[in-house]
Amino acid sequence: MNDNVYVGNAGKDAALDRGWILGHFKDAGDPRHSEDVEIKWGVHPVGDERAQWVRGESRTALLVLISGRFRVELPGRSVLLEEQGDYVVWGVGVDHSWIAEEESVVLTVRWPSVPGYAVEPKEQAPQG
Repeated sequence: MNDNVYVGNAGKDAALDRGWILGHFKDAGDPRHSEDVEIKWGVHPVGDERAQWVRGESRTALLVLISGRFRVELPGRSVLLEEQGDYVVWGVGVDHSWIAEEESVVLTVRWPSVPGYAVEPKEQAPQG
């Protein structure tokens, strides 16, 4: 048996780590640990949006639409992904944000995998 193999389900595993299934944030002994690349299986309800723009980006990113309708905001440009397989790539230095116009599933690949870009989720207002 090879301990350097991981078999999982993107939807189930993604729910455990805000969508991320591979990257520097996984334990060093985990086959999903990488400082070269990050992969996210993003499941977004309609209206879900990034809490704030990423500024000073030091990675390259690829975002592929699996299902739904998803808008990526870039400086001076808005990109709508609406057919399965539509994708956008942006490079180092390109600020960005996004919003799910419909319930959407997107696959994001970023490289290299570097710490420092996590945005804490918006706090929920107290109920009652």
